[in-house]
Amino acid sequence: MTAAPPPTAVRPVLTGIGSWLPPDVVTNHDLERRLGTDDAWIRSRTGIRRRHHAAPGTTTGDLAVEAGRRALKSAEEPTADAVVLATATPDRRCPATAPHVAARLGLSGVPAFDIAAVCSGFLYGLAAAGGLLATGAARRVLLIAAETFSTLIDPRDRNTAVIFADGAGAVVLRAGADGEPGAFGPVALGSDGDLGDLIEIPAGERYLRMQGRATFRQAVERMAMASRTAVTDAGWRLADVDRLAAHQANTRILNALADELGLPSGHLLSNVEHVGNTAAASIPLLLDHTSADGRLRPGHRVLLTAFGAGLTWGATTLRWPDLPVRRDTV
Repeated sequence: MTAAPPPTAVRPVLTGIGSWLPPDVVTNHDLERRLGTDDAWIRSRTGIRRRHHAAPGTTTGDLAVEAGRRALKSAEEPTADAVVLATATPDRRCPATAPHVAARLGLSGVPAFDIAAVCSGFLYGLAAAGGLLATGAARRVLLIAAETFSTLIDPRDRNTAVIFADGAGAVVLRAGADGEPGAFGPVALGSDGDLGDLIEIPAGERYLRMQGRATFRQAVERMAMASRTAVTDAGWRLADVDRLAAHQANTRILNALADELGLPSGHLLSNVEHVGNTAAASIPLLLDHTSADGRLRPGHRVLLTAFGAGLTWGATTLRWPDLPVRRDTV
């Protein structure tokens, strides 16, 4: 679903970014005995070598606060008019986690709310933040995506335990104009509840279940479809794309998506090898890490896309801005 923007459309503009990974690292070798598998099997199917897990007592809110603090520091602006938190692992079923995160960041009093779109959460949150900016409800929005997804995974299920991980990423957004550095293009979003059982935690159960093969097909198809829409709505062609920043599900999906879109392998950004699948946090973590190490540079035309449970999916475009260089990226 997209709407053709008027020429004077207000766009969310990226002014700061930050991320945080919990310090506990779980390598493939740590999982071998418990799961009856080995490092080579895990890498061949997922491309993942290690992932980060939150320690007992560490919450999604804790990760969100640290990522949000770093994003505000990057933007050289200590305040925001609203806080949007994308997460499928809130600290409590009620109330939402975002108001507590806002308070811990010194932003008590601003509107703050959660969005639950699982791995597509960052892009759904971006659309919500863009709405706040476009209507004038906020001049600056802190958008955070944070997950402690390891708490939803059966530690004995090798189909999910090797993939999912914990982390947080955040961006600061201001109202701006089409075409300026850091401006996001139109966001293409979609969902299909008829296929919601492909990735789910059934009512009354504790752990996530995933139908891997069917999910693979849907992920590539839906992200490719949304990507083509977002590129067209931005007035780009796929040939204009310099970098593909897709949800870090696994390397097989990433490579298949790049092939489907006809993008060179060198355009594909990835950090899944070192962080695993961090659900909603995936894209902002990727952007922060690859901008810090130089793979993503000012002026690059970036295509962002994600797919997750729901089913949900989305895509948008971005011309990467010249942000201050930081040395605190994990």
